[in-house]
Amino acid sequence: MSTEPIDPTKPQETTIFSGEEEKRLVTTVEIPVNKLPMVALREGVVFPHTESILAFVRSRSVHAIEEAVKSKRNVVLFTQKHDVEDPREKDLYSIGVIANIERVLKNDQEVNTLVRAIARVRVKNTFRYEKYSECEVEPVPDVMTASPNISALSKVLTSEFRKSVDLGKSVEFLNFMKLMSGVNASELADQVASTLELPTKEKQKILEERNVEKRLQVILGKLQEEMKILEIERNITSKTQKKFDKHARESILRERMRVIQRELGDVDEGGEEEELEALRRTIQRSGMPAEIKTKALKELRRLVAMPEMSAESGYIRTWLDALVELPWGKYSKSSISLQKAAEILNKDHYGLEDVKDRIIEFLAVMKLRSEKSSKKEATHMPTILCFVGAPGVGKTSLGKSIAKALGREFVKISLGGIRDEAEIRGHRRTYVGAMTGRIISGMKTAKKMNPVFILDEIDKIGADYRGDPSAALLEALDPEQNGAFEDHYLDVPFDLSQVMFITTANTMDTIPPALRDRLEVIPYSGYTIDEKFEIAKRHLIPKQLKINGLSETQIKIPDAVLSSIIIHYTREAGVRSLERAIGKVMRKSARLIAEAKKKTIVMDEKLLVEFLDPHYFEESQMEKKDMVGLATGLAWTSVGGDVLSIEVALIPGRKTTSLILTGKLGKVMQESARAALTWVSANAKSLKISPTKLNKSEIHIHIPEGAVPKDGPSAGITMTTALVSALTNRPVRKDIAMTGEVTLLGRVLEIGGLKEKVIAAHRAGIREIIIPKPNAKDIVKFPDNIKKEVKFYPVEQMEEVVKIALKH
Repeated sequence: MSTEPIDPTKPQETTIFSGEEEKRLVTTVEIPVNKLPMVALREGVVFPHTESILAFVRSRSVHAIEEAVKSKRNVVLFTQKHDVEDPREKDLYSIGVIANIERVLKNDQEVNTLVRAIARVRVKNTFRYEKYSECEVEPVPDVMTASPNISALSKVLTSEFRKSVDLGKSVEFLNFMKLMSGVNASELADQVASTLELPTKEKQKILEERNVEKRLQVILGKLQEEMKILEIERNITSKTQKKFDKHARESILRERMRVIQRELGDVDEGGEEEELEALRRTIQRSGMPAEIKTKALKELRRLVAMPEMSAESGYIRTWLDALVELPWGKYSKSSISLQKAAEILNKDHYGLEDVKDRIIEFLAVMKLRSEKSSKKEATHMPTILCFVGAPGVGKTSLGKSIAKALGREFVKISLGGIRDEAEIRGHRRTYVGAMTGRIISGMKTAKKMNPVFILDEIDKIGADYRGDPSAALLEALDPEQNGAFEDHYLDVPFDLSQVMFITTANTMDTIPPALRDRLEVIPYSGYTIDEKFEIAKRHLIPKQLKINGLSETQIKIPDAVLSSIIIHYTREAGVRSLERAIGKVMRKSARLIAEAKKKTIVMDEKLLVEFLDPHYFEESQMEKKDMVGLATGLAWTSVGGDVLSIEVALIPGRKTTSLILTGKLGKVMQESARAALTWVSANAKSLKISPTKLNKSEIHIHIPEGAVPKDGPSAGITMTTALVSALTNRPVRKDIAMTGEVTLLGRVLEIGGLKEKVIAAHRAGIREIIIPKPNAKDIVKFPDNIKKEVKFYPVEQMEEVVKIALKH
């Protein structure tokens, strides 16, 4: 190694250190006045009187170390204020330490050095070269006067440091022994400060503190804070260890007790205690199939062999409890009497004759099959029923009546809004909080293998990333394969073949095709006014009297007032709004009677308006007069039929014909409007439409209640009729409604939901209806009073519709 003076302004050769080569330099305690290589530290602070191992990766730091080694000079270490890759003077703290490089070890990635810090220094000037930087420094002497305070602080700090080491503070043994043997106050402060776990900024403040007494006070405070944390950690560790030791001891003692009991013969060979023995007997008597019983007993033996504190023992115990709670082999003993079933259905529900007939047919098939099953022939439910209709028409309550008629248990689960497949089939036992699906949970509730099981709102099942619940229902609702339904949690087959599943829905459109294929659909149409009247008298009024604590002698509702409630305050397919209106009348009457204002109440129109406010609906939705460009159509909705008006207005003075459609119409209805315009244009001559009016008018078709979405092709003939009326200036009859799809050639095609539409028209006071001729076959299904009161016009061509609907 050369000892000649180095001129830092001239290019220097780089010395390469091998992985095994070490360089030892002579230690000096004097601070040189010439320039010294300087190194920036990303984080951390080096204190005087301490030795540190530092690793350098940045090129300028490596070159500065190599230069110091070459020239046998000390190096100056400064900590960075800001985390930058190539720090300048503004990025460094002004006070650092001068250090002697004791050893150097270089590999491919970095240079590791053992440095011994000598004293605090402040930078005076810096000199930046191509490969490294140098600086001129001046010493920063300690400010210390001999005083009892410094002596006392030194003793306390030494004592506290010893305690911190006893609490587990990590300190190098040689440094600890050196401090315990006695050093001056400044060296003691720096040595202890280097062991503190503090942020770089706080360590830098301690380095810059020249007053030794203040430095000792700060370091003592920081050390005592660390000691508090060490004490807390030590207490936590101690408590955790004690708890573990206690559990381990209990586990060993319990196992020894089991062995002693087996040797004494206090328990049987399986080692079950009294509670587990009771569970074993329950499994034996449960009636479950042999293969399932074998699996349950195997799991029970595993449970007995496990330590009580084992986490898996809880899972096994919960699984066994779920298994034995199922009604294995337990059936409701009942004979099917078709006469009794018909009586119960007629008593509980008025109307719905088609639905009741289909249910009686279903029960008749069940009766014959059950008679054959006594001859050891396999049997299962013949089909799965699906009640489809508007809300409030009695779908769920009819299921309860079926259960009553059969003498079976009744269970209902709601599927509306379910999006997780595990809700149907259960969770795997490996998951925390796993449980059975809703079908198996319903069977636990029923406590019988053959209940009437209602799956409500099957059309409102959703699907997302957690799976498709409707797909999980395929197995349960297939009579050919639900004899071995497997819930994910139970993981054993369960027989659902004797369960009478009944599903309910408001519409079939949202039920997946695969699931819909397994269902036999029984449609529910809405109630007529007469049917609502009978339902209110027979069921709703007695029910509301009981709910509101009234008797028949305290309140009387004449037939005329009840009819007024039905006509003026409700307009729905079902009877829920009607029941709410009757309930409101009962509550207000109950208040008057409870306040002793009246003893009995006889409802009349005046009191009805006082209780229910003015009429919500007019008696008839029929238009007040014949109008040009206004036709009455019929629509089907998920809550029953409805009456809608279609308006057409012409804006003359345009260069060409254009069509405006408003009222939140769907794509199919928009296409129907364009088809209607095409037919009108093609037949303008025969319809006696002025070419000028047709070709130079902007045609605006609007369907009121614009906030309500509307779609479907069945308004085709209604829009066409309104168009012809507006273009010919012939008014449309106010007393007639129509429904049907129209083609470009003017053919009137069959539509769906006619029964609901006709009931809605009858409810609105309309007594003449134009329908497609293919739909004439549906008339026989309509209620008798509608067939008597409504006149139907089955048509095949649009010309027939125009002839019937327009005034001449």
